[in-house]
Amino acid sequence: MPRLKPDTQRARRDNILEAAELCFARAGFHATSMQDICREAGVSPGALYVYFSSKEDLIAGLAERNRQEFQARFAQLAEATDFFAALEGIGNAYFVEDEAHRRQICLEIGLESTRNATVGEIHRSVDEFVASNFENLFQRMIDDGRIRPAHSAAALARVFMVIGDGLFWRSAVDRKFDVAKTIPDVVEVIRQLLNPVADNMSRQPGKPLGEAAE
Repeated sequence: MPRLKPDTQRARRDNILEAAELCFARAGFHATSMQDICREAGVSPGALYVYFSSKEDLIAGLAERNRQEFQARFAQLAEATDFFAALEGIGNAYFVEDEAHRRQICLEIGLESTRNATVGEIHRSVDEFVASNFENLFQRMIDDGRIRPAHSAAALARVFMVIGDGLFWRSAVDRKFDVAKTIPDVVEVIRQLLNPVADNMSRQPGKPLGEAAE
């Protein structure tokens, strides 16, 4: 049998991850079997096990994919001319534009991390990665004189994580929750926490460059 091209292998692996994500979000980690994932992905068990040896291995794959997506989105935020507009854009990407099952799987992984040591380690690794990125960014903004917060960069990062967790939970479990309407309010609260100093840090979220905050 000819060896698959790298692009084909990546596509098959991504297809299996997407199927696993849908199954876990729909039925939960424990109720989902590897056979369920095979059916969702349209692959044989042998094809699935070429890429993933267990459900925990699938969770690790999803976590790594999410980490890479976060890195790409975070890089845009870190280099943005208008930090708060970029922050609002990332909020919309995660909580409005991404499909609902992607938020549900985050909750499922979080819950499973309290019962499964392997999943717990994966969850903590991603959590620490996200928190450290925000802490480093806030420290850089403080050092550059862009913000003058009353709290340390580490404390701000912890608050960011709590806000993010709350948005993931509320948007996943409350069908009446209008997350698109809430995100600008959340960004304004974050503005107050960061206490921006420089002119390019003081525009209202969503306003174009050059339009000063009132």
